[in-house]
Amino acid sequence: MYDFIQKFHSGWAYLALLVLVVAVVNSFIGMFSKKDFTSTDRKIALFALIAIHIQLLVGIILYFVSPLGFASFGQMADKALRLTSLEHPLINIIAIVLITIGWSKHKKLLTSESKFKTFSIFYGLGLVLILSRIPWNMWL
Repeated sequence: MYDFIQKFHSGWAYLALLVLVVAVVNSFIGMFSKKDFTSTDRKIALFALIAIHIQLLVGIILYFVSPLGFASFGQMADKALRLTSLEHPLINIIAIVLITIGWSKHKKLLTSESKFKTFSIFYGLGLVLILSRIPWNMWL
């Protein structure tokens, strides 16, 4: 079971990151080109939100079944174990909270510019945080 969940978590990450990058780029394009916020823009942001939340759920399951997750939580001297047991989950949860806040805030805004700006800030910060804590040596 561990191998399947680990491979799914790694494979889904490619899709989740791709959709998140598309959402961030779309929000920057919309913000700088002053275009109207359409249902397509909303759907792009929603798909990114959904993909990243699925990644979170699979990651939480993986955290508790993996020997590199919760089981190695106390071994902070080892950089690789610290990354997988503390830094990666904690920073990515913070990133997903920021993305979720961005989604929630956009619903209350009235202008297209403010919606694109909100997505650019919150989704962009979430993307940067996620990219900063990917265990690249294990992923590529």
